[in-house]
Amino acid sequence: MKEHWNERYSASEYIYGTGPNTWLAGKLAQLQPGKIIFPAEGEGRNAVHAATLGWDVTAFDQSEEGQKKALQLAEIRKVKISYLIDDLTSFSAPEGEFDAIVLIFVHMTEEIRQHVHQRLLRFLKPDGHLILEAFTKDQLKNTSGGPKTETLLYEKKFISDDFSELEFIEFSETTTLLDEGPLHQGKAHVIRLFAKKTLNTNHTNP
Repeated sequence: MKEHWNERYSASEYIYGTGPNTWLAGKLAQLQPGKIIFPAEGEGRNAVHAATLGWDVTAFDQSEEGQKKALQLAEIRKVKISYLIDDLTSFSAPEGEFDAIVLIFVHMTEEIRQHVHQRLLRFLKPDGHLILEAFTKDQLKNTSGGPKTETLLYEKKFISDDFSELEFIEFSETTTLLDEGPLHQGKAHVIRLFAKKTLNTNHTNP
């Protein structure tokens, strides 16, 4: 898998563009900057955008080529990000380290998805936020990007169960138009979640 992404990211162009994901940009505009983490961040477009808004950014990915392009983009935008080479299953941070966690099109197999999601939440501060966008299983009908393996695509129930300890602020399954570099173009079926970590765990999320 690492070799796959290194090969993809070795192209000179940014395959998912250099601008931020639309859903993410809208949510970041509602939050006060703090410490933020971007797991599986690829070429860095979203992490760099957060840094331009004043966030203290940590990102990681297994791809050295992705890291290289992310740091290059940060230099162009005149911001600094911390970008580590690490894996979703092995990354570690102090408990309660981050004010926000961003998961934009981070797709995992069923064997590790829930474990990784719940482990990442340990790194989120009380009152910290999660921002997520992911492709649904209906995305298989589209040509706008995303995994072509159904088991890597998500359902609302998966997300609801994985993040049940959070307070859901916005949670929807919707159709959107992607315009994110050559590999994310056109109509897409996505799940979007904006949620908050609170001390009260008795939520009635959908």
